[in-house]
Amino acid sequence: SHEKICRYIASESDAVVVSVGYRLAPEHKYPAAYEDCLHATIHFMNNIEHYGVDPANVIVCGDSAGGNLAAAVSQTLAGRSDLPKLRAQILIYPGLQALDFNLPSYQQNRGVPLLFRERAAFFALQYLNGDALHMQEVLEGSHIPPDMRLKYRKWVSPD
Repeated sequence: SHEKICRYIASESDAVVVSVGYRLAPEHKYPAAYEDCLHATIHFMNNIEHYGVDPANVIVCGDSAGGNLAAAVSQTLAGRSDLPKLRAQILIYPGLQALDFNLPSYQQNRGVPLLFRERAAFFALQYLNGDALHMQEVLEGSHIPPDMRLKYRKWVSPD
């Protein structure tokens, strides 16, 4: 589904683009997709000379769920001293938080196609091995224990 855009990016930027075909939920539960992306990135970086790529110019990118995966791979590799450092991450409308579906952005865009608020929660449940029967609890925010909500309020709050 992304071959054309990958080819375009490669030709316009004179770059090597590696597109990872990762296993999808709900058939393949978390962490399958993350592990696929992580292992592919590590393999690429361990064999970077084979691809003729400057190790100082490796960037990970993803959109939607792929943006979530690119962020997770970046975080995992940030502390690795045995691999080249990633130059950057490009996250295109990434799914980065499923802590609170009542934040202003979710409220303001709750009815905007294509990714309605309920659909975003459904996909988050699918990704995290959740059951769609728990959709209402997720939308209400009761899936997060109060102590965890307080702990992360600094980063995830309407303020």
